[in-house]
Amino acid sequence: MMMSRPVKKTTDKPRNLPPIRVRKEPPTISEAVAAAQDLADDVEQQVEIAAGLIGLPPDEVRPHVLQAAQALAAKPKLERAPERIISTGSGLRGPRTVIVERRAGRPLVVERRSRPPLDGRR
Repeated sequence: MMMSRPVKKTTDKPRNLPPIRVRKEPPTISEAVAAAQDLADDVEQQVEIAAGLIGLPPDEVRPHVLQAAQALAAKPKLERAPERIISTGSGLRGPRTVIVERRAGRPLVVERRSRPPLDGRR
């Protein structure tokens, strides 16, 4: 008859991780103005958006928005690459048209490596 020896149980308990600390920093004036320019075309709306993002009164933000608007107007606009249309005939079906357009840049992926991923099985 075989005798089994006792198996030692593992004591791997999930460790309590410290709470995640989040730093809250308002954006700089230039960051808020750039965001406002992307969100609205009207200068007054840009002033309101930038002031709301920073937490300053609109009168303090207005000169920065006006200065950025002038710089944007003076900057030559980049034109989009022209579209290419390739058309080939295919006997029975008639001509097929393929439109090739320039793609936007690759999306930015931010990977967080400071803490291990949460696993619900532990």
